[in-house]
Amino acid sequence: MRIPPFSRYRHFSQLTAVFVLGAVIGSVVYNSVFHSSFDMLWASNQDLELRIQQYEDDIKTLKKYNNQQTVIKEIKIRAEQQDPPLDPVIVKEVIRKLGEDLEVLRGRNIFDIDEDSKIARNLLNRKIYRVRDKEYSIEIKTMLVAEGVLQIWIDIEPQSVASVGKS
Repeated sequence: MRIPPFSRYRHFSQLTAVFVLGAVIGSVVYNSVFHSSFDMLWASNQDLELRIQQYEDDIKTLKKYNNQQTVIKEIKIRAEQQDPPLDPVIVKEVIRKLGEDLEVLRGRNIFDIDEDSKIARNLLNRKIYRVRDKEYSIEIKTMLVAEGVLQIWIDIEPQSVASVGKS
């Protein structure tokens, strides 16, 4: 049996290899674009879910305390900017967990916030929250109450392995 010379099919095999390589590179580019847009969509969805939860809590409180002017009706937590910025999803998750811890202040009298804020600051200052298998500590910088809104500014720092052992 005779084998035909390979030189006759060299051009066809080169074109086939270029086509397959182009298909692989095109699928990699498409997949990276798809995943980046999906990540942006997922982060946006997490942000919107957090906002919906806060708004539902605010609506319940406002309905409950609509005739009282001297109670905390709303709690807003803001994270200060970090020098190496943290992932926005992590910041939102830490804020959500802190909001759950501060929920006990909702409905409290504004004039009694002095006692409550000291307790909250002592309990929550340097508290460690676990998000995505990493630990983050918070530091409460400022607490301000105005017109029934408790506003809290926090600083979020990732915990290193060495500092976790010291605590």
